[in-house]
Amino acid sequence: MIANAGSDADAWRARDLAVLWHPCTQMREHVDHGAALGSGDDTLPLLAVARGEGAWLVGHDGRRTLDAISSWWTNLFGHAEPRIADAIARQARTLEHVILAGVSHVPAVELAEKLLAIAPRQAGREPLAKVFYADNGSAGVEVALKMTFHWFRNRGVEGRTKFIALDNGYHGETLGALAVGDIPLYRRVYAPLLAQALFAPSPDAYLCEPGESPADRARRAADGLRDLLERHGGEVCALILEPRVQCAGGMRMHDPLYLKLARELCDAHGVFLIADEIAVGFGRTGTLFASEQSGVQPDLLCLSKGLTGGALPLAAVLATQSIYDGFLDDSREKAFLHSHSYTGNPLACAAALASLDIIERDDVIARNRATSARMTGLAAPFADHPHVADVRQAGMIVAFELTRGGDRRTPFDPALRIGLRAYRAALQRGVLLRPLGDVLYWMPPYCVDDDALQLLARTTREAIDHAIDEAAACA
Repeated sequence: MIANAGSDADAWRARDLAVLWHPCTQMREHVDHGAALGSGDDTLPLLAVARGEGAWLVGHDGRRTLDAISSWWTNLFGHAEPRIADAIARQARTLEHVILAGVSHVPAVELAEKLLAIAPRQAGREPLAKVFYADNGSAGVEVALKMTFHWFRNRGVEGRTKFIALDNGYHGETLGALAVGDIPLYRRVYAPLLAQALFAPSPDAYLCEPGESPADRARRAADGLRDLLERHGGEVCALILEPRVQCAGGMRMHDPLYLKLARELCDAHGVFLIADEIAVGFGRTGTLFASEQSGVQPDLLCLSKGLTGGALPLAAVLATQSIYDGFLDDSREKAFLHSHSYTGNPLACAAALASLDIIERDDVIARNRATSARMTGLAAPFADHPHVADVRQAGMIVAFELTRGGDRRTPFDPALRIGLRAYRAALQRGVLLRPLGDVLYWMPPYCVDDDALQLLARTTREAIDHAIDEAAACA
């Protein structure tokens, strides 16, 4: 087992590269050291992890690295959280897995009950009432898209075959989810395979015109959505969006007003609203669910990532009773036959139940407010950095937009790979700070302490400065 391998990190890197193909990675940057950035040293060495301890990853050489991105935004309470580990172990001794088609088990039922009890609610609106499980975030999005299309088809409405998504949005990398995404890096190659979605303007506050407030930008974007719905409303099944933060799109943030306006427009045109809270749910943006900040309840709510505290893969799609009822019929063709072998896995459900219990017992949302305030203070000086165009925050997420001279109109030449250079520099200093293009961001586990936050702030500044200097030297 790797966890017992001792401190020979180089040997583990070699074994890894001999057999593994890593996700979201140009493997040449690992295999052909120096090729990516034109330097002679190890450009992107693999981080060989032996174990996790709270907010830290511990390598085979004993070196500690701060997990500043919560392992792709999944980890809520720190690595190896004993309460989650104990819940998984107890469940493993009882029932590790069973088919969920035609079978029930306690963790799946109890988790569904808890999720529905804490889900966003909106006065006068039918509450979310049913839970459909999937294996991961992309699969959850596929479920929601198929449900809305199939619901209209079951009602004899065959003209609604399209979806509206937002410019710069991201919802996963399976083909259905990718079709409603708008990030060229992920989408461009597979475009010939994708269903055609309609894209509405993003309410992204970074795109504000001079003198325009984030709320003004939200209204302007909603006007664009209104125009789209007026032209195509009768063809549309649903609008899908990420409330408050477009995460993979560069941690771009928008005013909560937009979701309220979008809800009203969906209602006016008979279109379902799908809230993708896979990344922003469970306290990331300052409230348990980001939708709460708009006082809005979606028709379908997609959850994953932090659902299990980052311990095991699981997704849940919460739907209204009316959507559920639309599939009740004598015909099996009108049933929702989407399935995954590990749907509602008992181990993952047990982890999720433990995670929700921690959120409640530890008053995590209140504690996060104090932590996010500390993050605000540490991030504030970056506004004066000569190459930081924007510092933005939503709860436990902070992002830094790096541009040439701090000018929003002059991004760095992508060939300079400023974000990648900053990533390498931070890793050398003991912080995992994986960039989104030339956007660096903080999204640490909720257990992060003040010493770790100070290290994070200091390392981020040093990494930015190092990246700029290194790029200038190579130019």
